[in-house]
Amino acid sequence: MEERIRFVKRWLERCEDFSELCAQFRISRKTGYKYVERFRQRGLGGLEEESRAPHRRPQSMEAEVVAAVLEQRRQHPRWGPRKIRAVLQRQDGAVGWPAASSIGELLKREGLVASRGKRRRAPASSEPLGHAAGANQVWCADFKGWFRCGDGSRCDPLTATDAYSRYLLRCRSVEKSDGEHVRAVFEVLFREYGLPDAIRTDNGPPFASVAPGGLSRLSMWWLRLGVRHERIQAGHPEQNGRHERMHRTLKAETANPPRATLRQQQLAFERFEWEYNYQRPHEAIGYRTPAELYVSSGRSLPRRLPELEYPAGMMVRRISQQGSLKWHGERTFISEVLGRETVGLQEIEEDLFEVYYGSLLIGWFEAAQHVFMADAGPPRQGRRRGASQKGAGSVGK
Repeated sequence: MEERIRFVKRWLERCEDFSELCAQFRISRKTGYKYVERFRQRGLGGLEEESRAPHRRPQSMEAEVVAAVLEQRRQHPRWGPRKIRAVLQRQDGAVGWPAASSIGELLKREGLVASRGKRRRAPASSEPLGHAAGANQVWCADFKGWFRCGDGSRCDPLTATDAYSRYLLRCRSVEKSDGEHVRAVFEVLFREYGLPDAIRTDNGPPFASVAPGGLSRLSMWWLRLGVRHERIQAGHPEQNGRHERMHRTLKAETANPPRATLRQQQLAFERFEWEYNYQRPHEAIGYRTPAELYVSSGRSLPRRLPELEYPAGMMVRRISQQGSLKWHGERTFISEVLGRETVGLQEIEEDLFEVYYGSLLIGWFEAAQHVFMADAGPPRQGRRRGASQKGAGSVGK
């Protein structure tokens, strides 16, 4: 609504061509004329979102059909829409029974469908993904996707780019796609280029896990170095679109077809790095090369890993080796990933604390009931959100 009002105000000012105005707001001219006409007829109220519901529903079910479907479901609670439809057709083929998808929607509306357990995923980042307006503000990292070389050896390329300049920092085949091997690559990158402000990845291992806050050993190391971890939403690779576009070019030029050996494949990656950074102009950056825009970071990799710092007034507690927090003699399990790490507790209500790992909010601790809740949002009054967990381990209060 705010964007539509801004669009109409700019149109009223007549400061630019209508086509250019529509392009700035990323809408078609047809859509722009629609908003203008609705504003002329109804003022600002005409810019509000209109209902998309049809005025009439020719495919709506008759009462007799609804009753027959619900009766079958009550008789056979485990039957799905397809099976219910097949039985009804056998009973009376003269009736135009609705599609299985329509039957499924009816069962959902009537509360006759039990929700399936969702697949456990790392929670999405609580902070918005940063916009890269300068070098080293955001690095992007991902695995290209493994493939076999001509001799059958497995190639698992790890890639990292600077989001602003598109500079390809590294493309290296790693022996294993685990935290230890990925960390080794990033240690070399940090020594060579310095530390970025943030690193953007997907939600898969080793970048993230299903631990509170999506923490993994790798992302915890980044946080202790002062590097923010940004995670795209699950199923939305376009949020890392610049990096994905580089992958498409990388595959076309180095692995189509793959080289005969792993060594030859790595040499192809290194040649691609040079050409991509220093020779290949990029339309998105005014047909310049990434090397013309990229400069190293002013933050160098420290010799010793710094301890996390918490604001004054925040209680700092060390998690036990087994991953639990001890409070007034009772233990509450948090996560094994946090074993021997420090967390900060900020009281927001009586006996209710926000739990932080560095600057990252990872959950809530109910001190009175000794319950830890990990969730993407704060608990609501009268209802606990997240998984309540208790377990072994000890740490002094």
